[in-house]
Amino acid sequence: MLSLTVLFWMYVFLFAVIGTMRGWAKEILVSFSVILAIFIVVVMEKIPFVTNAITGTADFWFRAVVVVVLVFFGYQSPNLPRLAGSARFARERLQDMLLGLFLGAVNGYLIAGTMWYYLAQANYPFPNVISTPDPATPVGQAIINMVKFMPPAWLATGQPVQLIFFAVALAFVFVMVVFV
Repeated sequence: MLSLTVLFWMYVFLFAVIGTMRGWAKEILVSFSVILAIFIVVVMEKIPFVTNAITGTADFWFRAVVVVVLVFFGYQSPNLPRLAGSARFARERLQDMLLGLFLGAVNGYLIAGTMWYYLAQANYPFPNVISTPDPATPVGQAIINMVKFMPPAWLATGQPVQLIFFAVALAFVFVMVVFV
């Protein structure tokens, strides 16, 4: 059986490799798509009709579908000739790869961490595939402690103001300043 922590770090590494190949400009769009997905989930869960209609395992599937769809479209970013031809984005290949590596790892943390957090919130609804962590074991304690540091835990659960609203605003400002 594979530990969730090992699976998490494998995804972070995999997305870092993908980021190295894609470059930082495309990877930043994926980061913003994950932030937007968390924002949409938070906003939709504030609507009484949605919270009453979606409960239990359906809650996990709703959250997962929103994240997966937006991440998919984030990775399907168009080849913008304006970005490719701009001297502002023309960097040395090594710099572009290193920043892509870093942003890819961040994206791995955002994507895998968000899905893991939603699994934990749904109390790991797939008992034949993923077992609930046992708090009596050191691995179980590590898993429970790691969930506290996943993106929705610190972006979407603050009171009175959630950080996700600031993250979305910052993402839009960055897109407007850098990409437009």
